[in-house]
Amino acid sequence: MHLVYPTVLAALLFCTGIYGVLARRNAILVLMSVELMLNAVNLNLVAFDVWLSRTAEEKLHSGQALTLFTIAIAAAEIGIGLAIVLAVYRGRGTSDIDKLRDTAEGHETDGPDGSDSTGGPSPSGSDSNRTEPPRGREG
Repeated sequence: MHLVYPTVLAALLFCTGIYGVLARRNAILVLMSVELMLNAVNLNLVAFDVWLSRTAEEKLHSGQALTLFTIAIAAAEIGIGLAIVLAVYRGRGTSDIDKLRDTAEGHETDGPDGSDSTGGPSPSGSDSNRTEPPRGREG
């Protein structure tokens, strides 16, 4: 078998994974896209290992050993990533990446109707850190 076939397949898998990371808003789908990209790397490692072992007549199979390490690291990454996503989902009620980005920046979350968790309209600008009540008209 030629080296072109697995490398083209790996390139398609990697491009699909990149599209999934860039286009998806659900954190679980982003993790699945990262797994696709890691599997594309694994396919390239094994394909080049087989190709190099034929040309160099060496039986070390270092590409396959690296693939096993990559699979172990990917399993740990998916386990920790899913634990984080589930913890955030339980606390926030969403796994939307845009909402998670707002959490990291320290913004209040808006509900589906544009209100914050207290039920009132969401604060905007520097008025969100006010400690004193708003003053009435002085006249």
